[in-house]
Amino acid sequence: MSAPYFRRILLKLSGELLKGPAGFGIDPEATLKVAHQIQEAHETGTQIAIIVGAGNIFRGLSGSRSGMDRSCADNMGMLATAMNALALRDALESLGLKAEIQSAFAIPGVLDPFDQRRAVRLLEDGAIVLFAAGTGHPYFTTDTCAALRACEIHAEAVFKGTKVNGVYSDDPVKNPQATRYERISFCQVLSQQLKVMDASAFALCQENNLPIVIFKFGEEGVMRRVMEGDFRSATLVSKEN
Repeated sequence: MSAPYFRRILLKLSGELLKGPAGFGIDPEATLKVAHQIQEAHETGTQIAIIVGAGNIFRGLSGSRSGMDRSCADNMGMLATAMNALALRDALESLGLKAEIQSAFAIPGVLDPFDQRRAVRLLEDGAIVLFAAGTGHPYFTTDTCAALRACEIHAEAVFKGTKVNGVYSDDPVKNPQATRYERISFCQVLSQQLKVMDASAFALCQENNLPIVIFKFGEEGVMRRVMEGDFRSATLVSKEN
């Protein structure tokens, strides 16, 4: 097997990928489908760390807009990400993969605390590492947490699975003439005011020269192709385009 294009990545996924027909919560079948996609990417030899959002259970920002205290709502959202991480770890292990969880909120016997050095060792040993509970602090999105953890584990890119197959010049739903970029620079994203990640996450990636890969999660074979350096179904955002 040839060496993967990316040796180590941080994969950011939406919690909504885990919901079933009911439209909320955690569906075992949907979660297993996600695990199969991750397994395919892991088989390329790339080391994978994962952060899953909590949109299928509870969004802290939505709660605060409904009148909840922002810190309380964000803490609830971070706990929801821990539930998703537990479900996804179980699905990955059912496929015979080694998976571990590290959480900003440690729960003895359930969730180990985040440990940067141990996380790197686990990745080097072939384990998939899931990071739960965000940064452990309110007012930070899971996008920002993904960028932070990626820097901490020395990942070579942040992979963000979305509903579209890359970054477009305009909203492809509203504008059929919108153009998809295969490669684009950080500066071009800013100058064209394109939406890639939230501002804090994007700035952290740019400052640390950490590439971002935007792709449509669930599209057959796309993660394997991108792991091999084929961006025809994704967009690579980096220092140079």
